[in-house]
Amino acid sequence: MSVESDVQAGAHAAAEPRAVAAPAPDPALLGLITFLPSGVTLGLWFLGYLDTATLPGGMIPSVSLSAGLFLLIASAWAARVAANAVAAIFGVFSAFWLSFGLLLAGLTSGWWGVTDAAGAASVQRTYLLSFTLVFILLTLATLRLPLAFTAGFVFVDITFVLAFLGVSTGNTGLLPIAGITTLVFCAIFAYILFDGFGQDLGGRPLPMGTPLVK
Repeated sequence: MSVESDVQAGAHAAAEPRAVAAPAPDPALLGLITFLPSGVTLGLWFLGYLDTATLPGGMIPSVSLSAGLFLLIASAWAARVAANAVAAIFGVFSAFWLSFGLLLAGLTSGWWGVTDAAGAASVQRTYLLSFTLVFILLTLATLRLPLAFTAGFVFVDITFVLAFLGVSTGNTGLLPIAGITTLVFCAIFAYILFDGFGQDLGGRPLPMGTPLVK
């Protein structure tokens, strides 16, 4: 092959567009965007926007289907691509939303045989305490994540502590505060979701903050 043909072949190869790598699997996009409707519903419930006196089970479809079911799908997707921490995070949130939906359905229909207010409060206290401890553990176990994730988990912890104290002490004044903290962690996770969509579509990453533990 002559030098001229070599040059022409090289020029032809340089003119060919390079293959664009396919985006990496990101189950967090599905998990976060289906988490948000239930999170906002929970916050509005705490704030009194949803009248639980006349509509006690009004948030069951949102928490069970939007968050519970689709977070389970996101968790399975994450496990399939070996994103183990992501799978565990979505798995525990799916467990919360699905069990919360069943708890609401059971307490509002008498499925579990709990018909008096004292018994319902006892069940709710136990349920909230157990998940409060698990979410605090999750926060501590994920301190290597960027600061935005830690901030979101901290506000989840605060929400659960306020809800537990409100149910345990009968201080309903704590619930609107829990509603505010719920909307705060929804806003943080919405920011993370916006960053994920931006990067998946070719944009630059948004600031996420330095992890507390390196």
